[in-house]
Amino acid sequence: MIRAALIAPLLLTTLLTAQVPATDSRATYLPNTDTHFATPVFTNLAAWEKRKVQLKKQILFASGLDPMPAKTPLNARVFGRIRTRDCFIEKVLIETMPGYYVGGNLYRPLDESGKHPAVLNPHGHWNYGRLENQPLYSGPNLGANLARLGFVVFAWDMVGYNDTVQTPHSFGTAPKGLAPEELWNFGPYGLQLWNAIRALDFVASLDGVDPARIGMTGASGGATQTFSLAAVDDRLSFVAPVNMISAIMQGGDVCENAPGLRVGTNNVEIAAMVAPKPMLMVSATGDWTRNTPSEEYPAIRRLYELYGKPENLETVHLDAPHNYNQANREFVYRFFAKHVLHLPDAGQITEKNADVQKLQDMLALSGQPLPAGAKTYDQIFAQWKQRVPTDAKETLRMALGVEWPDSVVSDTTTLSRPAAKDRVAYAWSDGQGAPVLVVGGTKADAPTGRPVLTVEVFKTRDQSGKHFLAFNRTDDQCRVQDVLTAMAWLHAKFPGQTVEVVGIGLQPSLQVEFAAAVAPIPLKLKIDRSAFGGTDAEYLRSFQIPGIQLAGGLAAADRLTAKMQ
Repeated sequence: MIRAALIAPLLLTTLLTAQVPATDSRATYLPNTDTHFATPVFTNLAAWEKRKVQLKKQILFASGLDPMPAKTPLNARVFGRIRTRDCFIEKVLIETMPGYYVGGNLYRPLDESGKHPAVLNPHGHWNYGRLENQPLYSGPNLGANLARLGFVVFAWDMVGYNDTVQTPHSFGTAPKGLAPEELWNFGPYGLQLWNAIRALDFVASLDGVDPARIGMTGASGGATQTFSLAAVDDRLSFVAPVNMISAIMQGGDVCENAPGLRVGTNNVEIAAMVAPKPMLMVSATGDWTRNTPSEEYPAIRRLYELYGKPENLETVHLDAPHNYNQANREFVYRFFAKHVLHLPDAGQITEKNADVQKLQDMLALSGQPLPAGAKTYDQIFAQWKQRVPTDAKETLRMALGVEWPDSVVSDTTTLSRPAAKDRVAYAWSDGQGAPVLVVGGTKADAPTGRPVLTVEVFKTRDQSGKHFLAFNRTDDQCRVQDVLTAMAWLHAKFPGQTVEVVGIGLQPSLQVEFAAAVAPIPLKLKIDRSAFGGTDAEYLRSFQIPGIQLAGGLAAADRLTAKMQ
């Protein structure tokens, strides 16, 4: 006989049986950087504002910036002033973290009176970085011409370029599985985003800058930095990402990707977080932004319309290869002059050839070593680790990449989250008393006579797609989710009763403990992971979860489950 308390959940499960998918989407839909994503549809402003909060958390955690590092003194060194016919140029070295230095150049207007608007200028993957000067990209011309218009411009290095040499450009990844750095979310994308935040701090602190009028523009990888910073730092007030907002390519370099960064999202949605601030979307026929006029721009414009600010979004599309050439730079000058300087003749602005300086006269470290106390790579990595989450449960949930399901549907062999279209194989045995969930074993491993749910968690799948982990959860993250899904199903089936969860073996015990640590219900655990001490090497061998150590790791899970064991 079915108890009255169980009728509603069981009826719901029966009604939704048809929704159990034939295949597990996690094994069949494996997006990567070259996937053609559907552009987002924005119809509800309140829902979008809620979504923005979620996206910001996701970006910051994937970047290794949750919790945020301390903003220590920048100890800015600004020197070597050169006067040209258009502007002043200075060398800059800032200490974005203790002992870690980023080099760049300041371009200042010749008239230094009053407060000027400013533009941050990160560069893309050009051979000479911020100092590249050729038809497809010229950092010196961009800086000088914006300064001629009255902007203070700060151009700085990607990691591993020019003066910024304490880490290589590509670091912290492994050919297969995770690298130790990825357990701490330490990688080029996050480090560059941190450097951009500190570059904004530096420019906002300058006496001649109006901190309420700071914008940003960059091309390619510099555009990724531009919309990434705009997504997480509200201080930017106008932007022009060039040749990067695309639904068909999300960034091909390690510095544009990080584990978990684009799970359930893509660059179009991330760039849309700029709205309703002024943004110029620059695209070209000869690269992955070729569909912008018909695809990405209309999608984002719909969001600007929801804000009542469609005039703040503009687009320009050139018949050109991947670039930030003179024609595109001129469109950016005009856009900034119109929206920031409010010049009546902004549409007539053209570029003047700048006095391009010798490389050695622009490099902050030309002819000199790094400052005393500069840290090695290993010291920088060690310093990155020295943070404690403010909300252990939420930060651990972000690392695990899991959710407590709103609903779980089932047929006779499979559980599924309807929205996720996943599959968890299970077997069920009736009994009396509080229910038991067994992971990694069989009914024989549960107390006798009790209702028992045994589950077979996620196996594995092909992970060869480009930057797979930026778009997909690891197998171990999927397994923890399956345990949570089973917990939720049992909780709905036996409301008011404490579910007992048994993990048989090391990996199932880890899956159970970490799932329990973020579950919102009372649980009783029976596990044995005594052979696991929580070192980086052990995680890489047995439990591959990006960011798990930065989220507090085993110590956090132990604290959150202490009363359950």
